[in-house]
Amino acid sequence: MTYYSTNASTLAKQYDSVPFESVHKEWLYAIPKEGIVLDVGAGSGRDARYLASKGLGVVAVEPATGIRELAQGYTVSNPIHWISDTLPELTEVFRLQTKFDLILLSAVWMHLAPSSRERAFRKLSSLLKPNGKLIISLRHGNCADERTMYPVSADELAKFASQFGLTYRLLTPEKSNDELGRADVQWQTVLLMLPDNGTGAFPLIRNIVINDSKSSTYKIALLRTLLRIAEGHPGAVIEQTNEHVVLPVGLVALYWLKLYKPLIDKFEMQQNSNASRGLGFIKEDGWQKIKAFSSNDFYIGAHYSDTLTVQALYRTLKDIASTVKNMPARYITLPGTDKGVFHVELNQTRKPKTDLLLDFDFLSSLGKFYVPTHIWDSLTQFSVWIEPTLINEWSSLMAGYSQNKQRPLTKVDYLNALRWDDPERTTSRIRKRVNELLKSENVACCWSGKRLRLSSYAIDHAFPFARWPNNDLWNLLPTKSSINANKSDKLPTGLKLSSSRKQIISWWKQGWQNNQAEFFSQANLALPNLSPRNTNFDDVFEAFALQRDRIKALQQLEEWR
Repeated sequence: MTYYSTNASTLAKQYDSVPFESVHKEWLYAIPKEGIVLDVGAGSGRDARYLASKGLGVVAVEPATGIRELAQGYTVSNPIHWISDTLPELTEVFRLQTKFDLILLSAVWMHLAPSSRERAFRKLSSLLKPNGKLIISLRHGNCADERTMYPVSADELAKFASQFGLTYRLLTPEKSNDELGRADVQWQTVLLMLPDNGTGAFPLIRNIVINDSKSSTYKIALLRTLLRIAEGHPGAVIEQTNEHVVLPVGLVALYWLKLYKPLIDKFEMQQNSNASRGLGFIKEDGWQKIKAFSSNDFYIGAHYSDTLTVQALYRTLKDIASTVKNMPARYITLPGTDKGVFHVELNQTRKPKTDLLLDFDFLSSLGKFYVPTHIWDSLTQFSVWIEPTLINEWSSLMAGYSQNKQRPLTKVDYLNALRWDDPERTTSRIRKRVNELLKSENVACCWSGKRLRLSSYAIDHAFPFARWPNNDLWNLLPTKSSINANKSDKLPTGLKLSSSRKQIISWWKQGWQNNQAEFFSQANLALPNLSPRNTNFDDVFEAFALQRDRIKALQQLEEWR
């Protein structure tokens, strides 16, 4: 890495002298028309810039500081997300909680020691979407400088492909000459593809939703809770291995609370087949003492200082965590076996006396929830298709319960009760903050930079609530009413987001400088690649931009320019 930093300018000039189309002519046809790309060992950024120019979201990984900083200085039409990370671990990449349509390793594999390659290949293959492609170029020949290079072979990659379930194709059976004219250097290119997820996750999820016997709505509630976290909180993952993803039990309990609160306290809908048995998490010293609150009153980053509320909420989350462990997590098993799919570890904790902040530290303190990685990946990638099935099944279960049958409830009533949040109510708080500021200072539209007036502004969900339900402070932006109406439920393009960076960060600082605990608690859990204790607004924007690309790749939303 020192060589690439010390000689950054010379190497960048050398790499950029050869067009992408010449270096990668064998696989131009394989470039996806849309989606998100990972360029590992991105160097001068030549390949990353080309792929970004095609409208693809690009994450560029380069560990050498000198050449990475040089590459970041280029003017680009579409933003590129730069990360410092290394093979074989790719720790920072995995923190993004993202799967890729294309992964490129151009002139990288020969730098990896043979002993690290199997692990690197495993990691790379697990980052592919179904039908995602992995392109690896292999350099053959001596190295005339101090860089460390090892012999490579296409046969080695063929073996790894067979081992990890990827298809293999050698695009250059005859080694090709070096585009820089080095006589002793030749190249081969290998294309590998993940044909489908092959994990059995979909049949298992379907079995839980459709076929699994259910005496209550608990199993559906747990899946929908996990779906919400997988889709909306990539930053909440405590740990990820090949086998499982670890989440804070407190976060699971919080979303369980938000799901059931309107169903039980507002609409009074029966949630199990035996109404006289009651629900395990409804306790006198917990849930019953917070009945007057709505689901919108409980959210990440919220701070409570009233002793009765603090202790009742703490007790409620503990009761929910215990119910989740002893009921749905225990009884959701692999078909035909008694082996549980999920695993829960609860911690002994001290009841807070006067203050409670729903942040990462508190939510993690209650324990750990283990989700199999293949289940997590499916929930993350296909939430837009899975959630309607969960909602329909939940509605059908409620419609079959005796007390609900006795009331004039329609399918629409059940669907309304199962909505995540009331966005209108939530935006009123941000509007109040804007109104306060406008009394003494200017507030700019986050999309146009123009001055806002009391009579003609709106609060926009940067990522549309209708398709990605998030009411965090970072996602709510003051804007001109006409612009908000034009944007509607569209997703801003990467270029639009990038060009609005200054206004958005300025608003975050202006609006929430004195409420940073809530702002950063929400951002750090909802956005990828942020540490739980991040307090940097610029880092939040970088993660914000990356999350835009994730949502675009997962949901294919219409874009707003």
